Amino acid sequence: MRARVRAAGPEVAGFALAGGCAYAADLGLFIWLRGSAGMDPLGAKTLSFVAGCSVAYLGNALGTYRRRALGVSRLRQYAVFFAVNVAGALVQLLCIGISHYGIGLTSARADTISGAGVGMVLATVVRFWGTRTFVFRSRPVDEGGAVVASAMEPAGGGRLGSWTG
Repeated sequence: MRARVRAAGPEVAGFALAGGCAYAADLGLFIWLRGSAGMDPLGAKTLSFVAGCSVAYLGNALGTYRRRALGVSRLRQYAVFFAVNVAGALVQLLCIGISHYGIGLTSARADTISGAGVGMVLATVVRFWGTRTFVFRSRPVDEGGAVVASAMEPAGGGRLGSWTG
């Protein structure tokens, strides 16, 4: 177990670095769009969210997971990555909704703690798991770097086995 945790260290660090860059891009673009560009908050957040997802995808695809999911369309990877990030955003919204409307903690501080604190932690776990499970699944490769068909994949394409991989 200890070896598995140690082996995951570089993956977690790379994921965190890509996420940090994505967060900076999202926040910086949002502030600029709301301020200098004078955009409405929902439009600005939508564009900054897409930009942040794009930065995170590039960081993970070209960095953290560059040796995984070889032979898979980048467009498909990005679409699934985007869906995983939307799921993470929904987790954050759910945390705010439960705290604000369910429990009755309605102060700005409570909203910040539930959304940017608890919600961000839970959303990061969802994003990490989803990114590793659905976007950049590990596939065996031979010495030359070519993807080797696994026992779970039929020779003619398609997939067999459970939906989780």
